[in-house]
Amino acid sequence: MAVQSHIPPDGRVHFRDIKPYAVVDSLDQLQGPVGGVVELSHSVLWAPGGGRVDLDEPGGLGLAYRAVLNEGTVEDLVRVIHCDRLVAAWPELMLPFRVRELWESHFPELRPVLVG
Repeated sequence: MAVQSHIPPDGRVHFRDIKPYAVVDSLDQLQGPVGGVVELSHSVLWAPGGGRVDLDEPGGLGLAYRAVLNEGTVEDLVRVIHCDRLVAAWPELMLPFRVRELWESHFPELRPVLVG
């Protein structure tokens, strides 16, 4: 039986493949606001005009949640993300494969429902 190597064929290791991501112990911890404006630190969202994101504006929730899931700490996750909104938005969020895999492995309710 051959052992699978995690080293890419070109020998390069990409940051995206080793970057650590934060995850909460329970979705119930995610009690962020359902709507309104959230302030994201520069370490989470580095954007012109600062890190103010209106969750009620088109694309606002996706922007904030993507940024926090990609760059945030557990404290950021708890402060910004609301459990029910995350579950509803999950299928549409554009996330790195490893972020999606990490969260879906911890929370099966986020996995896509397969119709067959």
